[in-house]
Amino acid sequence: MERESLLIKESIEGSEKAFANIVNNYKNYVFAIILNFIKDHGEAENVAQEVFLQIYTSLPTYDNDNFKAWISKIAANKSIDWIRRKKTKFREEAVENTMDLIDSTASDKNNPEISIVDKERKEVLIRALNNMPEIYRVVIEKFYFQEKSYEMIAKEEDIPIKTIASRLYRAKILLKEKWREENETL
Repeated sequence: MERESLLIKESIEGSEKAFANIVNNYKNYVFAIILNFIKDHGEAENVAQEVFLQIYTSLPTYDNDNFKAWISKIAANKSIDWIRRKKTKFREEAVENTMDLIDSTASDKNNPEISIVDKERKEVLIRALNNMPEIYRVVIEKFYFQEKSYEMIAKEEDIPIKTIASRLYRAKILLKEKWREENETL
């Protein structure tokens, strides 16, 4: 503990060597925490770098309580932040892909072949959505087309947020199946 306190003090004073020792002492521990959240080894390494950067910048505010617990909290929070960013990115990409599926670009409208393909894709999507059970179709429409949050949908439907998440997950799987079925009949 005394050595750790000295390393912390020296790191705050600007010693790169002291901070390198902290990193070496905790890198495996931090990495193990992150891997519990993020199963991708490469992404876990990136998050670990963010964690140690956060530790370095936050050391002056550390209250000398329990260093290992403090580091654990930072690692867990950075991992959760990464997961949230990934979900947001996935959501944005899904909306973008869905909108691309529905709306073709202006330049494509001049090409009759692309217009026909786009029209067919829209029709397939609409049929696939209409062939889904209403509880799933409503969630897909509200989340992707109306861009409502889980919280907003849960409030409107008067059901828990976890139910919305579950329905959306199932709806995406079902939509893929319906999409495949519709495309096979073409």
